[in-house]
Amino acid sequence: MPLLGSLIKSAYTLRNKPVELKQQWVNPVKAQEKQLVKLLRKAQFTAFGEHYKFSEILTAGNVAEAFRKMVPVHDYSKMYKRWWYRALNGEPYVSWPGKVKYFALSSGTSEASSKYIPVTGDMLNSIKRASVRQMVSMVRYDFPLDFYQKGMLMIGGSTHLQYNGTYYEGDLSGITAANIPFWFQHFYKPGKRISKTSDWDTKLTEMVKKAHSWDIGVIVGVPAWVQILMEKIIEYYQVKTIHDIWPNLSVYVHSGVSFKPYEKSFEKLFAKSVMYNESYLASEGYVAFQNRLCATGMDMNVDNGIYFEFVPFNDDNFDEEGNLVENPVTLTMAEVEENKDYALLMSTNAGAWRYLIGDVVKFTNKRFAEIQITGRTKHFLSVVGEHLSQENMNRAIELLQDELNIEIKEFTVMAFRHKSMFAHRWYIGTNAPLDPKLAAQKIDRFLKDLNDDYRVERLEALRDVVVEVVPPELFLKYMEMKGKTGSANKFPRVLKNERIKEWEDFIHQNTTR
Repeated sequence: MPLLGSLIKSAYTLRNKPVELKQQWVNPVKAQEKQLVKLLRKAQFTAFGEHYKFSEILTAGNVAEAFRKMVPVHDYSKMYKRWWYRALNGEPYVSWPGKVKYFALSSGTSEASSKYIPVTGDMLNSIKRASVRQMVSMVRYDFPLDFYQKGMLMIGGSTHLQYNGTYYEGDLSGITAANIPFWFQHFYKPGKRISKTSDWDTKLTEMVKKAHSWDIGVIVGVPAWVQILMEKIIEYYQVKTIHDIWPNLSVYVHSGVSFKPYEKSFEKLFAKSVMYNESYLASEGYVAFQNRLCATGMDMNVDNGIYFEFVPFNDDNFDEEGNLVENPVTLTMAEVEENKDYALLMSTNAGAWRYLIGDVVKFTNKRFAEIQITGRTKHFLSVVGEHLSQENMNRAIELLQDELNIEIKEFTVMAFRHKSMFAHRWYIGTNAPLDPKLAAQKIDRFLKDLNDDYRVERLEALRDVVVEVVPPELFLKYMEMKGKTGSANKFPRVLKNERIKEWEDFIHQNTTR
């Protein structure tokens, strides 16, 4: 019996008992009320807390209601221009106690320039706590003891952080990897040396060359880049599947985007069943992870340094470009309903307050505070009221793959003028033979079944659906051109404004040579 594996599983099992009870019996509403009070109490003497009178809010009869009335909703621009730039310049106690040592660089998938998101020591501790909870939850999968001494490959940003006089900057995944607990370093791959590499292509090459010497049980990372790594490993070692190199690979923890469009591609890379587990780690904090074995959603971390609010994702609260209106309707955990789309607001122990992170979620189980990510506020199409969500798009591609038995590695969608009305154009990345007209017909049919608004608008204002089939490697080349290769970057599912011309010019240049 592997001694190390036995010790780890025993420790996890013991630690899992109170965690499991927490997930089942802690009331998410009560937990969130306590988190809000805790956050306000700690930040009341910061510049932000004094400006918005946190001390007064704490004495109100209904703290959540007073907080909602006295503190405005912020997007990145508002939070940065008034508050975070001061922390970036080294000023302490701006929106959270102490001095901010780290800033995570984040551009999401739709912004041109990098955002600087503060990462505090309290936030890092919360991320570690949530990560341990997620690892503990794997005890329920009843893996053999030796599984618990296998390597965990975490494909993240570089741990070599840039120092800028008063702070360090880099990807959040790189910041967290640079702060992993000492006891976990034995399991962590690709290891300190490769993790410091900034250039993605160099890091990819190094990981491929070292792959045969690792015994990997778990992979963590964004689907597109994990797929690229596994394909390169299979090609380099001239094997059939990744299990020929990593026979003990049993779990893939995915995050960042919906995994459904990638599932068929991944299955071709595996020789045996791999368990998929979803996590939701944003640059602003660890939001949720899949905790129950058969759950369709992820448990929100309701007692771990984040207070959540929810903005109904509708035309009353957002304009046609996905921008938040002034004074939107906001709901607490107690007020939300299942199977409705909400934009997520977060107040955190890194000094974000009523902050719109840009993601849209829906509750699949309110009792357990389980959610699914359904898209982003700016990654939807509604030029004529079709309200086409990213969830709809992902499902349509999944159905297309299943019906035609093909593999689609990437896709993106845009709206364009068609005569006096509008149409949608889909760019689909696949190496399979695919008739664009047939694909357009099927996608159109799927979306009419999935979305009533889409079906109605297809009768009048939305005149056509067009599909362009392109080599999947062009999506990667475009990301390389934008300087956005690597594990933390995702190709945008929806292109708007200047991105449309830039992408179409790129496609024209790379398909007419």
